[in-house]
Amino acid sequence: MTSKASHSGTARQYRPTPNDGPIIDQDGRIVESPASGHGPFGFEVFEFRTSSANPFGELTREQRIARLEVLAKLLDVAFVVPGTKIRYGIDGLIGLIPVVGDIITTAISLWLVREARTLGAPWHITARMLGNVAVDGVVGLVPVAGDAFDVMFRANIRNMRLLRRWMEKQPR
Repeated sequence: MTSKASHSGTARQYRPTPNDGPIIDQDGRIVESPASGHGPFGFEVFEFRTSSANPFGELTREQRIARLEVLAKLLDVAFVVPGTKIRYGIDGLIGLIPVVGDIITTAISLWLVREARTLGAPWHITARMLGNVAVDGVVGLVPVAGDAFDVMFRANIRNMRLLRRWMEKQPR
């Protein structure tokens, strides 16, 4: 990943290279590169905030998108029903818990929409994404039929497709 460990097991502070792109915080603001930090006795300072171990740390735009892609796939298409080509994710599994499961998966899906907005997605894209989440959440509340719908509708994959299409049209 972005953090490297020496042979002695100590971690080095992440220093972005020009090819990494800007570092963007959770609010979508570009953050200046961290200063080279040497602590007492000449050892490099390890900061959890800038480490790749922190999933909420300062990430580049590409890293954020990759994280969203992985989460969407985990939620919607991570597993295969044995002997078939039907794919499902943890959204379908957690959704089996009446009401609470659907609330949890809807909250995770809403976080994906928030991240898309943080990445600069316009209101019409986020509105469509919110519509997908709403349909998935409301229909998912229906016992059994709602769970089958969750497996087939794949709101998070749809939302990532919307975000990807919008981003492909944007200048770099």
